[in-house]
Amino acid sequence: MKKKFPIDEHLRLALNGTTLDMRIRGTNEKNPVLLCLHGGPGSCDRFSVLEDRAPLADVCTIVSFDQRGAGKSYSREQAAKHMDMETVIQDAIAVVDYLGKRFEQEKVYLVGHSYGSFLGVHVCKRIPQKIAAYIGLGQLADGPENEKISYEFVWNEAQKRGEKKAIKALERIGAPVNGLYRSLDDLTLQRNLMNRYGGAIYDKKGSILTSMVLPVLRSPEYSLIDMIGYVKGTFYNLNELWKEVIACDFVKSVPKLDVPVYITQGRHDYNTPSEIAKRWFDALEAPKKEWIWFEKSAHSPTHEEKDRWNEVLRTQVLGK
Repeated sequence: MKKKFPIDEHLRLALNGTTLDMRIRGTNEKNPVLLCLHGGPGSCDRFSVLEDRAPLADVCTIVSFDQRGAGKSYSREQAAKHMDMETVIQDAIAVVDYLGKRFEQEKVYLVGHSYGSFLGVHVCKRIPQKIAAYIGLGQLADGPENEKISYEFVWNEAQKRGEKKAIKALERIGAPVNGLYRSLDDLTLQRNLMNRYGGAIYDKKGSILTSMVLPVLRSPEYSLIDMIGYVKGTFYNLNELWKEVIACDFVKSVPKLDVPVYITQGRHDYNTPSEIAKRWFDALEAPKKEWIWFEKSAHSPTHEEKDRWNEVLRTQVLGK
């Protein structure tokens, strides 16, 4: 049977002292490389990257990898070790270097979604000479303010709907302090309500189970055994990295990037509220920058308005 994609590879690479599981799809090795950084920390999304961005395979080589200790990169050996953001940044840089050599490209295009946008900005800061452009969505920019506004959105929606059970639960966990809830269980409760109220997927409200877990289960990329590692890896990554991530303030720490910047943001995003990302973007110095609204999306325009997002990447970013 002829392969749908002339380039269709599943790799396990030993990089930076760990093993990273990677998928590569494309049609021409001379095409530019599009490296996609997933969110979380620990919430791998190759199932949606490979499906939703497949129409771009004629103009770029699409790469998705499960980050250290996440998804198919999870291992008990890794989970027994401490991990910090510096290590994860160096992992991503090692992946960029690998792809540059593998495809003989001086630069790669970098897409960062949600937590992946936090990681992506740091990679751009470190190696701008190796990044053709940065494309952010669900852009994180100020962790404490992000969590404050996200909690307020859920609180206001619960009040509006008169959902006494939700109000009581939100009163119990309380508003985050400096971006942090008392436990990951409290964070999960808030995110579940935020999903249900349309702050994650605008026109398809549901829970974390329906928006994140079920798509992974239905994907041919992950087996039932892989799902055990996926769940364990999510909690491992959150426990190790969340405090560092949510302490971010890019207005202060990243006033300038030496790469072209495109932010493709959902108008209704309350996971990473757009007003915060816009504040950072407006102050940001970059050789070129463009803010692109997606009016029918919340946190994931690549999925919610995938045809338009793919067209934006094809024409405005890649110039094809």
